[in-house]
Amino acid sequence: GLNWRQRLLHVDLPLALPVILAGVKTAAVMSVGTATIAAFIGAGGYGERITIGLALNDNDMLLAGAIPAALLALLTQALFEVIEWRLAGRRAA
Repeated sequence: GLNWRQRLLHVDLPLALPVILAGVKTAAVMSVGTATIAAFIGAGGYGERITIGLALNDNDMLLAGAIPAALLALLTQALFEVIEWRLAGRRAA
């Protein structure tokens, strides 16, 4: 049989890894999206451009903040998709 450490490393963690990674991916993408809200407390970033664009009804300014923020969220999502794909390939081998 396996001791507790061997069971953890060879059975439990490999089975839990997809769920753990899905949670980390969700949290990372949400934090990128939520970071735009930081403009409301004066922290700047892309959210500041969005807020100013909304206040001044300036679509160019709004898009100057929204498009990079959306791209950053999509790139974060894609990065985690690649990580998941590579780890799934290792498990299948």
